[in-house]
Amino acid sequence: MAAHDNDTRTARFCPNRRTFLIGSGATVIGTLLLPALPGMNGRALAAQVARYPRMQIGILSQLKAGKPIRFKYPDKGLSATSLLIKLGEPAGGGIGPGRDVVAFNALCTHMGASMSRNYKAEHQVLGPCPFHQSTFDLTRHGIVVGGHATESLPQVLLDTQGDDIYAVGLIGLIYGRYDNLKT
Repeated sequence: MAAHDNDTRTARFCPNRRTFLIGSGATVIGTLLLPALPGMNGRALAAQVARYPRMQIGILSQLKAGKPIRFKYPDKGLSATSLLIKLGEPAGGGIGPGRDVVAFNALCTHMGASMSRNYKAEHQVLGPCPFHQSTFDLTRHGIVVGGHATESLPQVLLDTQGDDIYAVGLIGLIYGRYDNLKT
């Protein structure tokens, strides 16, 4: 009798061919009819792609290891202060011959304190944050290494054209914003 109970339980959880075909058909029909829902105007759902400005922020040959350069990106707002830094060792997202040039927004992701003057070259970290001592590793995409923050620093995506360095986007949200392109 125990073997029969196991067979019944298995049958309930394993769809047969008919159940599978009906379920698959419902999925396909639902996908095809989704654009016909009221308010969709015949359009399918689509992801929205952010269009960040391309902005020159530095010159590769003029950077000195351990000396950050401040710039505003993606706009001129107070929360847009970022740092361009030549670390002197390869880093996640780094550009240049040594893959050691990175940029990050300088607001702590915990409560938004400015850390633009808190770069520690000897450890390649930004911090500690003046509010709650959060510190971020710039060689590893700005991950948290200590403190109250739970999110990495927003990393500015960089590109080069010849010797010029351009900011071309952001990975992560700037503190206090629900959209990096709206202040």
